[in-house]
Amino acid sequence: MRLRRPSLLSPRDRDALLKDALAELPAPARRLFLKRGLTLGGLSLLTGCSVVDEDSAERLLVHVSRFNDRVQAWLFDPNRLAPTYPESMMTRPFPFNAFYGRDEVPEVDGDDYRLEVGGLVTDKHAWSLPELYALPQADQVTRHICVEGWSAIGKWGGVPFATFLKRIGADLSAKYVGFECADDYYTSIDMATALHPQTLLTFTYDGKTLPPEYGYPMKLRMPTKLGYKNPKHIVALTVTNTYPGGYWEDQGYNWFGGS
Repeated sequence: MRLRRPSLLSPRDRDALLKDALAELPAPARRLFLKRGLTLGGLSLLTGCSVVDEDSAERLLVHVSRFNDRVQAWLFDPNRLAPTYPESMMTRPFPFNAFYGRDEVPEVDGDDYRLEVGGLVTDKHAWSLPELYALPQADQVTRHICVEGWSAIGKWGGVPFATFLKRIGADLSAKYVGFECADDYYTSIDMATALHPQTLLTFTYDGKTLPPEYGYPMKLRMPTKLGYKNPKHIVALTVTNTYPGGYWEDQGYNWFGGS
């Protein structure tokens, strides 16, 4: 009997197959699977491509990551709220988490602090903490979900980010808001998430001034995003149509990072 060579998948079927297969894996395992599995021959069965080096694997990872970003953005509902909890369910103590140790938490002088604002905004003056504290405040008890697999519930208070963006005359049709932090961290989010009613520029935790280990003087809190998308110690933000990337995103993490 003569064996027939299987036909190659169409681009649409290829993307659908990759999406379904990768959806079964958690994010860390997904990256490992792609680098160790698909790059060793499985990819050629799915796509008809020959992957023989790390650069090819990285290009595939970028392709799949961007595809995941588009799907997550499409699924995101700007009017759907993340669950909230009673204060009795707060995690005590709330975990410290960063890309450095607790002894390396930056010390920010609140008296000299100014939030730099740039990009597609009409009011670019730098905001002091008293000015930020004078804005309308809200609080929420929501769950922080870390990409490492743990979660914790905390109470955060601050200014709804949509309120702040409107106050500075931000172009609300822009694609991105980028953030720079005192600990050299940086990240960016989509405008739909920036305008979500639960996205807060937070200044307090559990009713008290935000402790340094949780992001003093200001942390962006988004219960619709994974933890790495919630920057701490924010010193500057930019509204832009140019993709800003992020500390972890530039190392392979999904950019959208939420639902």
